Amino acid sequence: MRPTLFRVLLTTALVTALTTAGCGSGSDSGSDSGTKAEDAPTIGLFLPESKTTRYEAFDRPLFEAKVKALCPTCKLLYNNADQDAGKQQQQVEAALAQGVDVLVLDAVDAKAAASLVNQAKQKRVPVIAYDRLISDISYDYYVSFNNVRVGEAQGQALLDALTAKGTADKGKIVMINGAPTDPSSADYKTGAHNILDGKVQIGREFDTPDWSPDKAQQQMEQAITALGRDNIVGVLSANDGMAGGAIAAMKRAGYTTLPPITGQDAELAAVQRILTGEQYMTIYLDIRSEAEKSAELAVGLAKGEQAAATTKVNNGAADIPSFLLDPIAVTADKIKDTIVKDGFYKASEICTGAVAAACAKAGIQ
Repeated sequence: MRPTLFRVLLTTALVTALTTAGCGSGSDSGSDSGTKAEDAPTIGLFLPESKTTRYEAFDRPLFEAKVKALCPTCKLLYNNADQDAGKQQQQVEAALAQGVDVLVLDAVDAKAAASLVNQAKQKRVPVIAYDRLISDISYDYYVSFNNVRVGEAQGQALLDALTAKGTADKGKIVMINGAPTDPSSADYKTGAHNILDGKVQIGREFDTPDWSPDKAQQQMEQAITALGRDNIVGVLSANDGMAGGAIAAMKRAGYTTLPPITGQDAELAAVQRILTGEQYMTIYLDIRSEAEKSAELAVGLAKGEQAAATTKVNNGAADIPSFLLDPIAVTADKIKDTIVKDGFYKASEICTGAVAAACAKAGIQ
């Protein structure tokens, strides 16, 4: 009896082990849940910073959700560099060492990232430049917005506001541009100058390291000191975070009525400021389309598939197959039919506290 029982137990254990080994599942953000498929591709998403709220609130979850919908067995590897190019280098190199199959990279430093792309190419790992164009090396795709048009939309909105107020030729504007390490910043700046040059006086212009709201506040304080509070009629801010810094500087300087100020990213705080009149406009970027398109391309690359690009963008070394989305300029009267209608924010998220009355005036409920 004893040998027979032993054989039964041994057979049962072997069947159980083989059954378990044959059943696999994907992992969430690189960690296993139960068992895993050994041949499931790993897609790495590398974002540059978290001071701009869009990255953690929208880009990451939208990208990850789309990848999982298209490829349930795909594994996801995510890192945020906290605006540190050295940290991002370590993150990407670690991912390559771990055998990542596709890199989706929003570079902290577009030029420095070329070496990371080169390392990926040596390992035959395809690369998608996400949101920011990586310079001076060829790679598979670039997905972003038409950044020159972003700057043009900001410049035109500011010019329209100044013209309506009759102040376009009555003073000077301050330009607060983005990080000099981000090629998108140069495009935004080019677009804004395309509209504003020859039509307004630019009193001060700054490039803002790290897109930092704190540094933007310091720059605005310098501009107020140099130009005089009453001589500043408008502010061209490249994004909402820096607009918030500039507004803080103007309030501190004693402005009772703020001049028109632009922004970008449709951050919740900025949307609320637009409704209450502190900020004039923002650029609404359809981040869902950007993130989901990038996810589609990444899954395709993981499966060995190529997609036909809608255009090409030269990055100094090659014409990169690109997908560029159009920006939307949003003032208070357009929030309901864009940001709220698209579900970017719910009315209940926007219309809190002192903003409720402004929401009612704008028909947002």
